[in-house]
Amino acid sequence: MKVDNERRRGVSYLKRVADVNAIYQQWAKSGLSNREIWRRYIYPVYGISERAMYKMLKIDVKVRRDNTASPRPLLLFDFDDE
Repeated sequence: MKVDNERRRGVSYLKRVADVNAIYQQWAKSGLSNREIWRRYIYPVYGISERAMYKMLKIDVKVRRDNTASPRPLLLFDFDDE
């Protein structure tokens, strides 16, 4: 049952997103096109599609996975029964 609109991501996925963002930032400054960055540096290592790369570039990695503002962790257990 989905409680809020926030999608939780795993730690491995967030690390991969951070790596893809770092590679993209490194080579985007040199003037390579997005497709060339994906073809030369991202696809051979991670094997993701170009569309998946664009989705990863939109994700803010600095937001922690266990966000305390999310009500979801509080709704998993009912401790009032004691």
